[in-house]
Amino acid sequence: MARNMGRELFAMRALRLLFNKEDIPKDLLLLLIISGVYFLGIALSNTFVNIFLWKHTNSFKDIAIYNLMIVIFQPLTFLVAGRWAKKIDRVIVLRMGVVFLALFFISILLFGSQAREYLPLFGAVLGIGYGFYWLAFNVLTFEITEPDTRDFFNGFQGVLSSLAGMIGPIFAGWLIASLTSYIGYKIIFALSLFLFALAIVISWFLERRPAEGQFTFQRIIAERQNNPNWRGVLYAHFFQGFTEGTFAFVIPIWIFLTTKSEFALGKFGLVESGVMFISFYVVSRAIKRHFRKTSILIGGLFLYFSVFILLFKLHFTLFIVYGIIASAAFPLLSVPYMSITFDVIGRGWKAAEMRIEYIVVRELYYNGGRTVSILLFLLTVGLFENSEQSIRYLLVILGVGYLVIYFCLRGIHFAAKHPRKTNAAARETHGFHDEESGSTV
Repeated sequence: MARNMGRELFAMRALRLLFNKEDIPKDLLLLLIISGVYFLGIALSNTFVNIFLWKHTNSFKDIAIYNLMIVIFQPLTFLVAGRWAKKIDRVIVLRMGVVFLALFFISILLFGSQAREYLPLFGAVLGIGYGFYWLAFNVLTFEITEPDTRDFFNGFQGVLSSLAGMIGPIFAGWLIASLTSYIGYKIIFALSLFLFALAIVISWFLERRPAEGQFTFQRIIAERQNNPNWRGVLYAHFFQGFTEGTFAFVIPIWIFLTTKSEFALGKFGLVESGVMFISFYVVSRAIKRHFRKTSILIGGLFLYFSVFILLFKLHFTLFIVYGIIASAAFPLLSVPYMSITFDVIGRGWKAAEMRIEYIVVRELYYNGGRTVSILLFLLTVGLFENSEQSIRYLLVILGVGYLVIYFCLRGIHFAAKHPRKTNAAARETHGFHDEESGSTV
């Protein structure tokens, strides 16, 4: 016990030194650790799962169907997970997500050689895992963070994601390229399985967070008619998914097809995540509340500009340039974007009681955008013979989603505050402490 407390205190001191934060709650730290373990497990294998399946199918259509199953089952699982999170501990829902992610890698290890036959199964299991995990993680984030710690949490989570992205792909790419047949893939998938098991163990140290009440997500969908801030957030998440649905699997496969090397894909991941690590660190320290919307606009503009680089003849150097620009710009958008999202939810109708429903509805819109994106991709590769050229133009259309996020959020305003309530009253009304200022976010 004393040793564990010592390690905990050391981790807290390290975070205070890194971000100049004096008070870091234990559960916030544990949630960040779980997030880091999760990101490392995903970074090791997620990119290479698509390459592994490509090698067995050699078809963009098959890969798109696999990803489509993910984005269909993820929101369906959100509905189930949201209902369960109102009946059982959210930490248990988080563990269920990690268990299904582990089952996915077990399935890949057992049936990977028959990938084409099991693509729908692989996608469904992974989508279920994502659904349980992200529902619980987002609800816990909402409950554990407050307005004055939200930018820090989102920024440091981005740092962890970037560090995992630097370590995971380059190591996995080197290992896969160094070993014959599919041995390297199997080792990487087994390592991811171990990391998800570790995340389950760490989750036992989180404080239990039971919930109660009825699950009424239809009312929160209808709330967009009463709350323009909420409507803007939902539209923003749809367009985020509209971009990410196809980009998530097309870019890694293109890099592999261009270089014929998993190690090259790992090097791309190292450069991309290294730049993103620096950008997340700077943004998480420098971002101010009054600059949030401007930051989102600048990030969206650069992210959309980077897409046009892909219209030129594809080669590895071009992908590196694209990766540097996109990864430098993404934190400018994502850190303030996530903070605004949780602030809007926190000020929404019955936020403390309906926080799970808000998270579920948000993810329904996000995955709706991803589904539309992948369906457009399938339509494009089905209609046009020159798939590569048609995919390039499709990416230009889909890439506008990040820029549209700004226009969805720019009208968000918060009414001037009434005389301050006590902290207890504020938590009862909003689910967390009110912000110091009622000015525009």
